[in-house]
Amino acid sequence: MISPMDDHGEPTTGRPELVVPRRVVGVFAHPDDEVFCAGGTMATWAAEGASIAVVCATRGEAGQIRDATTAVRRTLGRVREGELRQACSHLGVSEVTMLDYGDGALDAVDPDLLADHVARLLVDADPDVIVTFADDGAYGHPDHIAISNATTAAAIRLRRTAWSSRPVPVQLLRSHFPSSGISLAERLADWLVSMDRPFGGSADYGRALTLFAAEAATMRFASDDVRIVWYPSGSLIVEQDEPATSLLLILSGTVDVAEEGADGALHHLRSLGEGQFFGELGVAGRRSRSASVIANGNVTCLELSTTERTKFDGRGATAGRPTEAEPTTAELELEPGVVSVDVTAHLDDKLAALAAHRSQYPIDVDAFPRSMLQEMYGTEYFVVVPTEG
Repeated sequence: MISPMDDHGEPTTGRPELVVPRRVVGVFAHPDDEVFCAGGTMATWAAEGASIAVVCATRGEAGQIRDATTAVRRTLGRVREGELRQACSHLGVSEVTMLDYGDGALDAVDPDLLADHVARLLVDADPDVIVTFADDGAYGHPDHIAISNATTAAAIRLRRTAWSSRPVPVQLLRSHFPSSGISLAERLADWLVSMDRPFGGSADYGRALTLFAAEAATMRFASDDVRIVWYPSGSLIVEQDEPATSLLLILSGTVDVAEEGADGALHHLRSLGEGQFFGELGVAGRRSRSASVIANGNVTCLELSTTERTKFDGRGATAGRPTEAEPTTAELELEPGVVSVDVTAHLDDKLAALAAHRSQYPIDVDAFPRSMLQEMYGTEYFVVVPTEG
């Protein structure tokens, strides 16, 4: 059964059930929103025969250019539109509508006018399911919030005009991103220690992991504290016997790994360079550091920490132990009105769609542990807002 909706567009009680719809329209703010909000669900439904359409309010022309080979500022909007269409082809989306609102300025558009525009598009599309952001815009993005409010208002407005000829009540799905206890540091560390030979990355891998980790933390797919840290020559980056709370990837420079001997001196074990990890043994074993790591010249690292770092953190064997990890999303009890969709069967389609947005995510998904990607992206969550009269 579907629980009734209150005047604010929120479900009142119960946990609704989702069935494969006849026609779906996703309404989003930017190219790539469709992947994170509902990419796997749309691919799943498309494979089951649903007709899927996506409406994108902007061309994303104010976004970052994370791969300089893909676009310049003048061409970014056109490039991102092309990326959206390519991504949608992976997801089984049959129709893409680009609007012409300014990226970064949706919240300045008159809310009633924006809702009217969305409502007219929905009437023409005749969906039985509408998908958009939740009212928090996933992480507070003003454009996301504006399109969520407009789409919700449009759906409620259409409910009140009574589509009496409709065979199925219209449902509004608002994407939900529960805070995850998944740690990229722990998942990557486990992956690294399971390898038969030492991992050797590249500058491209370092860039990709940096973007991947930052986006995962922003969208709450992962709980790590993600930082890029510069260490001057001679810095003690990791101290032997201190708690292992972070995994580090060298982005530039080299480090020396050394072990403290009974004589009180540090004895060189090996050197590591760009594209190599360190700290994985302690993180994977959930134990203290087995050696020290010293910057050999200036070094820049991507640091993934299982706990948030502070300026007053102690060092050494007597420093406080890390707190226990939060439960993963699989262990979290969902709030009433939130449903989950297992998109495992179409995870490859979702990942291909994500990689199609190359100006924003120049990543090779094959460079990451499959189990980690499954854990992060294999389930999508929605607040179900029925719009039946």
